[in-house]
Amino acid sequence: MALKSFYSEFKLLLGIEKKITTHTEKLISALGAFIAIAAIYQVTNGLFEQGYLSQTGQNLVIASMGASAVLLFAVPHGLLSQPWAVIGGHLISACIGVFCQRHVPHVVYGAALAVSLSILLMYYLHCIHPPGGATALTAVIGGPEIFDLAYGYVIAPILLNVALILAVAVTFNCLFRWRRYPVHLLHRHKTVAGKQLQRQYELTHEDFAAAMQSFDSYVDITAEDLAQLLELAKLHAEKNITHPDKISEGRFYSNGKIGSHWSIRQIIDAANHSDPHKDQVIYKVIAGDGSYETGICSREEFRLWTRFEVTRQNAQWVKVDDY
Repeated sequence: MALKSFYSEFKLLLGIEKKITTHTEKLISALGAFIAIAAIYQVTNGLFEQGYLSQTGQNLVIASMGASAVLLFAVPHGLLSQPWAVIGGHLISACIGVFCQRHVPHVVYGAALAVSLSILLMYYLHCIHPPGGATALTAVIGGPEIFDLAYGYVIAPILLNVALILAVAVTFNCLFRWRRYPVHLLHRHKTVAGKQLQRQYELTHEDFAAAMQSFDSYVDITAEDLAQLLELAKLHAEKNITHPDKISEGRFYSNGKIGSHWSIRQIIDAANHSDPHKDQVIYKVIAGDGSYETGICSREEFRLWTRFEVTRQNAQWVKVDDY
């Protein structure tokens, strides 16, 4: 038990969280990245052979485009993946990198200053894109072939690479209705289905924007996405607001709470006594608050604790009614 508890805590410390995607989604992401990098190479190489580009082949594609490809095709709806983040993040960082390489004598300080200033400006210009740090760093430590480009580095290869990878991202992701890019195209065509009940207090887009601002840390999700996610969660919750009538051995139950108070329990043994006071159950906490602990209580106490029965589906806990 102690070892399992330690392992669970260790995973949380490392930030390992189960992100459920289908095999199809994984393959689509990999295919998109393949097409994007291949397209950048092919187009830039063609321009080089036609004499439109002067740099050598090894500088036609900057390594930071590989990192951008991960974001654009594996996380196309993330805030860090949106067009302005990609364009501004790379071009601003490229300009800063070239400036530092030309005007800061010591390469160590030039490299450190290029990355730190890039982060600072990306923050203020609302275009944080992690690969931009690599773009700035490349300008400082890329070697003579990069240095000789001077500010031309910003245009080719950076601007050219950015334009090509965005073109592929827009075209490729929009082939799939659930992967529209930019993410605004997804919101324009998606509506939340289902009847909405009257609620005393309705959270608004402005509420989420204010909450994200008070959080005072960069969150890779838009307020619009967060609001839509909560609305879907509320509609999902409204499907079942009663306690289950029957509590059975071997089955899993959730208390339906959110965050650190959420818990999943499994009934591992039961007295099955006709007297309600003696009809006790032994349970084990499978996930969430109190993981791997065991306990005993009356069947009625357990029924009042639980909101609904759940089951495992693709490593996620889902309501039995929705399974």
